Amino acid sequence: SCVLLSHLGRPKGKDPKLSLSHIVSKVQEVLEVPVTFFGDCIGEEAAAATASLAPGSVILMENLRYYKEETAGDIDFAKGLSKLGDCYVNDAFGTAHRAHASTEGVTHHVTQSAMGLLIERELEFLEGKLANAESPFVVIMGGAKVSDKIEVINALLEKADTILIGGAMAYT
Repeated sequence: SCVLLSHLGRPKGKDPKLSLSHIVSKVQEVLEVPVTFFGDCIGEEAAAATASLAPGSVILMENLRYYKEETAGDIDFAKGLSKLGDCYVNDAFGTAHRAHASTEGVTHHVTQSAMGLLIERELEFLEGKLANAESPFVVIMGGAKVSDKIEVINALLEKADTILIGGAMAYT
């Protein structure tokens, strides 16, 4: 069985517009299996729902960011998430660097952790491109949190001919 955890947006509390219930049909389409939705992602009822899954079944839990403990990297929240399964696979390349409960914290409370296939492909691509960078080598970066990307920028300064920074990072 598979338990899917994710986030959507930056909700202030439990905003119904940012519920993961809206994506169940798309997840089913992509995975080509039925997907059950559970309206929470933490607590005894959530743990019971995942523990009772039949082999081969998939459950999508509610938006992790409904809880401020997620982005705060709360240890107890991470421990609660770890009770939803036996092992942890992170396939969210764009948020893997963040010290959130569901990305870093949970890894301390499960027996096995691994990267998913998307992260593996991204790392192989980046490693190959950076190791064999041909000139002109132009990097385009965007996003909101330059503080999360400063180390990457510093590393790229040595390799890139040009770095273009856009989005909210350009205003920092």
